[in-house]
Amino acid sequence: MSQILKKLQEEMKISMKQGDKDRLSVIRMLISEIKKVQIDSKKELSDEEIITIIQRYAKQRKESIKQYKEAGREDLVEKEEKELSIVQEFLPEQLSEEEIEKIVDETIKEVGATSIKDMGKVMKSVLEKVKGQAEGSVVSAIVKKKLS
Repeated sequence: MSQILKKLQEEMKISMKQGDKDRLSVIRMLISEIKKVQIDSKKELSDEEIITIIQRYAKQRKESIKQYKEAGREDLVEKEEKELSIVQEFLPEQLSEEEIEKIVDETIKEVGATSIKDMGKVMKSVLEKVKGQAEGSVVSAIVKKKLS
């Protein structure tokens, strides 16, 4: 069994004992998302695959926050932000923009990228290096800036 899934299950038990309903709800949702993918793929998932699922869930929370802010629903923004903070506990530490820029610079040299036409090659390589530690949109913006 994956280390992340074990941690989620342990945290679920702790949340039950402490009566933390919000935290328990988020953790149960994450576990059910993971189990659903495991059942669909008929295999045990690796930590990397589980991180991808958790990242997808976090991204959905961020999109909801943005939509609720535009609609002026601060009550829902607060709820989603709380959920997002719980979800982020189970993701690897995110790299800073400076760290990402350094990786992008190294990758541009490695693949010999010279123009925006090489963005696909650079993105593919960078995303493999930062797997789970940076959002694709952030990496994309940095790569575009460097290749323009």
